[in-house]
Amino acid sequence: MSPRAKERILMISTHGYVAAQPELGKPDTGGQVVYVLELSRCLARMGYQVDIMTRQFEDQVAEEQVAENVRLLRFPCGGSEFIGKETLCQHIPEWSANALRYIRKNKLHYRFINTHYWDAGLAGAALARGLVIPHLHTPHSIGSWKRDNMPGDVDGNERRWNFRRRITDEKTIYDEADALIATTPQQREILCGENYDTPKAKVHVIPPGYDDTRFYPVSMATRQTLKRELGMEGPTVLALGRLARNKGYDLLIRSMKPVFDRIAHATLVLAIGGTELSPDEKIQLDALKALARELDIEHRIRFQDYIPDEMLADYYRAADVFALSSRYEPFGMTAIEAMACGTPTVVTTEGGLWEQVTWGLEALYANPNDCDAFGHSILEVLQYPQVSAQLAKFGSQKARAKFTWNGVAQQVLESVEDALAKRLPDWPIITDTPLPISTPITKGVTLS
Repeated sequence: MSPRAKERILMISTHGYVAAQPELGKPDTGGQVVYVLELSRCLARMGYQVDIMTRQFEDQVAEEQVAENVRLLRFPCGGSEFIGKETLCQHIPEWSANALRYIRKNKLHYRFINTHYWDAGLAGAALARGLVIPHLHTPHSIGSWKRDNMPGDVDGNERRWNFRRRITDEKTIYDEADALIATTPQQREILCGENYDTPKAKVHVIPPGYDDTRFYPVSMATRQTLKRELGMEGPTVLALGRLARNKGYDLLIRSMKPVFDRIAHATLVLAIGGTELSPDEKIQLDALKALARELDIEHRIRFQDYIPDEMLADYYRAADVFALSSRYEPFGMTAIEAMACGTPTVVTTEGGLWEQVTWGLEALYANPNDCDAFGHSILEVLQYPQVSAQLAKFGSQKARAKFTWNGVAQQVLESVEDALAKRLPDWPIITDTPLPISTPITKGVTLS
């Protein structure tokens, strides 16, 4: 699809701290934010104007420039405090009304809407109905899958994660959307399964991308220099991300026992904190530190805050192994970034990425719930230089061949073209159909 006179695309990602320079690791702020920003930048380079719409809260400004032809627009709902993604759905009608008022006031016309996650999917469904434009939805994670894989008490999980409401809303979103993007074949099977019954022709499998201008291999001499500069001398295993139980950091800590028993001076770097931890995140972090003490390996584990985005690639390069140990993971973008940097990577089988790599050539994978198996996979890399070199070489080649943003953006546009071809006769070009939202528009919105 060739852009016509700077056509506009609307991205919606409503939860978390979405910003031009996001502080990854803050509540509900992780790989999805990176995905939305990078895809938007790539679409802009292809000739489109992209508006990213999100929620405004705390002291955030209403508008922020992300890149040339990419701007971030924030609209309030539910007050000025942070609201977690599990309950933000209650305030989405108010958010959608504010967003619609801005769109109509400024006479904006969008080629299509691409929404990200369940809460934004609700907003996009409402705006797509009101504006009569295609709606492309990217779930990122799926409620039924998370429910079925979440450890702990079923009733407690329901209270915490709002699964019944989420799955009901997801079904509506998937039914109304013109196309869905699954990041893995496994996700497509879940979307088309008994919980959602989505037609397979409606689901496009498009893996996330990475920025190949930032994440690439460097020489061994440079890697050794980075190790010294970052205080990661000696065999180092790196894991990073936001603090969340599904990330399996406790499983990784247990997996490190056989590694520490066999590899002298090996360390685990857990970059999983943040500058402002929520009470629940503090409880999780304290529990992980207590587990390390219980296993008598706390002196071999370095806990640190989130890694600034501009330093992320160098941390990957300085590590000898990158470990993705999630209990469940829709994809695992950090693992692809590590592979792209030439870092041998061990990934979870409780997610989608492992099916897209060749074991022993491009990466190793194991089930983190089997801590011995996961630990021995890490051990393979550290013990055998030939294995490490092979994973470094072919892992980076796989990342460049399949997971760059240019390819992802092109596939997204093709999926929209497919939806347009199926639905175009039913759509008027311009409509003033009112949006079916009963929630009053918030007073005092000063977006311009």
